Amino acid sequence: MVTETSFARPEYLVDPAGLQERLGRPDGANLVVVDLDAAAGYARGHVPGAVHLPDNYERNPATGWVNTLPPDKFAAVCQSLGIGDATQVVAYDNNLSLYAARFWWTLNYYGHTNVQVLDGGWRRWAAEGGPVSFDPPAAPAVAPTGAEFTPRIDPSLLVGFDEVKAGCLLEGAASAGSADTVIWDTRSAGEYSGAVNRGNQRAGHIAGAVHLDWLDLMDRESHRFKPAGEVRRILNAKGITPDKAVFAY
Repeated sequence: MVTETSFARPEYLVDPAGLQERLGRPDGANLVVVDLDAAAGYARGHVPGAVHLPDNYERNPATGWVNTLPPDKFAAVCQSLGIGDATQVVAYDNNLSLYAARFWWTLNYYGHTNVQVLDGGWRRWAAEGGPVSFDPPAAPAVAPTGAEFTPRIDPSLLVGFDEVKAGCLLEGAASAGSADTVIWDTRSAGEYSGAVNRGNQRAGHIAGAVHLDWLDLMDRESHRFKPAGEVRRILNAKGITPDKAVFAY
């Protein structure tokens, strides 16, 4: 039962105590913990047994942009980490879960839903006394025989240009667009206003998009997600509610 103070899908997150308990279980061999920090971050200490995946593993070398890898290449990345179809995955980083959440999303996009984000990431793990390893990254792993990673794309997790355009609500024109849709710009205030373009050909934001920096949903000191009730109030204030289709970028 979802309450004012509970997350609708608490199973998307795991706390350090829960992860430690799993690491010590006999079935822990089917668990892969992925550290998505830079190599220097992994070297400064990591969850024992965690494999390392650079935070920009999905960046297209031809364009420099971060894109979703093609199915075969993403499957190869997963299998190199020991992730197969039946593998339980926990992802974390030291950047308020930015890269861990991206990997969580990509796994879900390719049909692997047995994945969680370590709430609070490396900072909380260390602060709460979790064991620390300084071992160098292991040689590329191979997913267990019969447990290869099989990409199964979930198209519902992406929205196309035409659908976003149809959902645009032009600023100052209440009759335009769709009242059942909210377009959420998760970037910084400077990017939203156009003061910062980060090399994009056009500055500013999608017409009618509401602005809420993703960082505003995080506790910047602990690196944890803010409490469910607070997150819900922040989203509601922006009109980002469960009764609407939400297109985030």
